[in-house]
Amino acid sequence: MSKSNDVLMNSDINMPEVRCIGDDGTQYGIISSNEALKIARENGLDLVLIAPNAKPPVCKVMDYGKFKYQQEKKKKEARKNQKVIEVKEIKLSVKIAQNDINYKIKHAREFIESGKHVKFRVFLRGREMQNPEGGVEVLLRVWDMMKDISDRDSKPYREGRYVNMLTFPKKDK
Repeated sequence: MSKSNDVLMNSDINMPEVRCIGDDGTQYGIISSNEALKIARENGLDLVLIAPNAKPPVCKVMDYGKFKYQQEKKKKEARKNQKVIEVKEIKLSVKIAQNDINYKIKHAREFIESGKHVKFRVFLRGREMQNPEGGVEVLLRVWDMMKDISDRDSKPYREGRYVNMLTFPKKDK
């Protein structure tokens, strides 16, 4: 008769005695589980085990369907208020020209101003893998152009064939 796998209710509760609480907060005290189930049925409600590890276990007389509905509503409200962080990625290379960096920085600044995070990635090819410092140098030049409007997560770091740096909008103080 249980509506959910994680909650015992009604005739699934087989403890000899339970502490029973009414829907309106009324304390029925420590009574047998059969008596508590009878009280719940008289009120047209469910008997739900809410604290199985307590001594004695605690049961509440409530409308379980209404309770689950309110929980789902709270979850939806919490999801609605969550802020989704969008990360834009800008790819660079070790041999990139300054005017190309300027062009990519222009786009990165637009992303930062609109509240997005920007991940800069320098792809290392062939012999560049032996000297990833070239990629770090490119990212440091980029950082000098971005630090007035953004903060960075950490110093440029290597990840496989890439050297990465994550920037995000400055926090308003």
